[in-house]
Amino acid sequence: MTNALEPALPSEYTDAFQETWAEDAPPGDVRFVVLDCETTGLDPRRDRLISIGAVAIAGGEIVLEDSFEALLKIDHNLSAVTVHGITRDQARGGLDEPEALVSFLRYLRDGVIVGHHIAHDISTIDVALGRHFGSALRNRRIDTMDLTLRLEAAGALGRQASGAGFSLDSLCELFEVTPYDRHTATGDALLTALIFLKLLRMGERSGIRGLGELGEPAAGPVPS
Repeated sequence: MTNALEPALPSEYTDAFQETWAEDAPPGDVRFVVLDCETTGLDPRRDRLISIGAVAIAGGEIVLEDSFEALLKIDHNLSAVTVHGITRDQARGGLDEPEALVSFLRYLRDGVIVGHHIAHDISTIDVALGRHFGSALRNRRIDTMDLTLRLEAAGALGRQASGAGFSLDSLCELFEVTPYDRHTATGDALLTALIFLKLLRMGERSGIRGLGELGEPAAGPVPS
C-alpha cells in the first residue's frame, strides 16, 4: 500500500488500466510503446536513469508523432559516458527524476512496453518509482530477445539467422536496419521499433495472433 505521505502516480496513468488490453487482443489493435533507457550502470538497485526514449507503434506502424524523450540531471560525469555520450554539462538543463517519471507515465499510460533486454530498463524505472512513489510499472511488457528466440526456434527467421548473435546490433544486421543514433535512448528505441515490426510480421506468419502469445518468454537460457 502506498504511504499517504508519498506523492501519487498521475491519474492519466492509473486510470488507463481500468479497461486495458485483453490476452487475445490482436496486435494491430494494441498501442505498443518501444522503450529504451540510458543509465549510470547495470545495477538497477544502485544506478540511476540518465535518459528515457520511447516511440509508439499502433496499427502496425511506427507513430513518430507519439514519442517521448527525457534527459535527466546528473551530478557528475560517470564511466558510462563513454557509451551514451551524455555529460554532466549536457544534462544540466535536464529534469529531476520525479518530474521525468511523471511525464513518462502520462505519455505511457497502459501501452504495452517493448524493448530489447527490457528487464533492465523496467527494473531501473521500478526502483526509481519505488524511491519517489512507492510504486512500480503496471504495464504488460514484451522482450524482443524472447520473441526473436521463439521465432528462431520455430524456424521463422530462416537460415540467415544460423550462428548469428542476438544483440541489438546483430538484429539490426540480420534485419537490414541501419543502426543510426546507436546508444542513445531515442535512437535505440526507434531501432528496436523497426525490428519489432519485422518480428510482428514473422509472428503473424508463424501463427502468433493474440497479445498474450507475443509476450510469452523464450524457453531455455537467454543469450546476452
